[in-house]
Amino acid sequence: MKTLRYLSYTAAGFAYALIVLGGVVRITGSGLGCGDDWPLCNGRLIPPLEDYRTLLEWGHRQVAVILTVLTAAVGIQALRARNEPRVAGTGGTLYPAIVAVLLLLLQILLGALTVLWELPPATVILHLGVAMALIATLLVTALRADASIEPCGGQVRKGSITAAAVLGGAVILMGGLTANLGAMGACLGFPLCNGQLWPTGSAGGLAHIQWTHRLLAFALLLHLLGMVVRLRKLEVPPRVKDAVWISCAAALVQTVVAAVMILALLPPVWRVLHVAVGTALWVALVYTAWLVTDRPVTR
Repeated sequence: MKTLRYLSYTAAGFAYALIVLGGVVRITGSGLGCGDDWPLCNGRLIPPLEDYRTLLEWGHRQVAVILTVLTAAVGIQALRARNEPRVAGTGGTLYPAIVAVLLLLLQILLGALTVLWELPPATVILHLGVAMALIATLLVTALRADASIEPCGGQVRKGSITAAAVLGGAVILMGGLTANLGAMGACLGFPLCNGQLWPTGSAGGLAHIQWTHRLLAFALLLHLLGMVVRLRKLEVPPRVKDAVWISCAAALVQTVVAAVMILALLPPVWRVLHVAVGTALWVALVYTAWLVTDRPVTR
C-alpha cells in the first residue's frame, strides 16, 4: 500500500497544479495558445515557445500528460493491491482509483472539446467540475491507502461537514461560471455588489451571477465558522477539529483574497491566488468529509 499511497498523493498534487495552471491559462487568455489543435499544439508536437500564451497552454498540457500517467499508475497499483490486508477503518482503494481513472478519461475528452470548440463556457465549467472531482477521488485513494490516518467522527454531525463540502463545490463551480462569462467585474466594491444588497439597474444578469457566487461563498464561511463554534462543545477527535479549523481558515483567507482582488480591480496575480486558495479549500473540505463519513468497503 506504500507505493499506492505515494502515487496517489503525487497524482493529487499534480491535479492541484493542473487546476491552478489552468486558472493561469484562463486568466492570461492563453486557452487557445495552441490554436484549435489537439493533441498537437499549432500543428506540432513541440511548438515554438516564444509566445508566452503558447508556452502556458503547452505547459498545461504537459502537466496533464504527467497526471495521466500517474493516475493510470494509481489504477494499476490499486488493482494489484486489491487483495492486500486492509487496516481497519481505512476502506478500500480500488473503487476510488477506478473512479479517478474514469474521471481522467472524461477530463481528457472535455479538454479536447474545449479547445476544438474554442472555449465554450459550458464545457469549460464542466472541465473544472471534473477536475475537482478528480482531485477528490485521488485524495480519497491516498487517504485509504495511508495506514496512519483513519476515519473518525465522535459526536460531530456528519451532515454539517458533508453540507460544507457540497457548498464548497457549488462555490467553486459558480466561481468558474462567473470568471468564464466575464462577470467578475460586474459587482464593484466589497462586500456589497455596487453598493447594493441585490444588484439592480444596468448591471444586468452578469451582476446577479457574480452576486450569487459571493452569497454562496459567504454562506460557506458562516457555515464553517458555526461549525468551529459548535465543535468546541462536543467530544470530537482532535484530527476532526483541526481539519474544520483548517477549512475555516482557508475560507477566511479566500474571502480576504477575493476582497483585495475586487477592490484592486482584478489584477491577474490576485486572480491566480484566488484559484489556488479556492482549490486548497476544496482539498481541506474533502479531507474533512472523508474523516467523518468514510467506511470500510470490500475493495
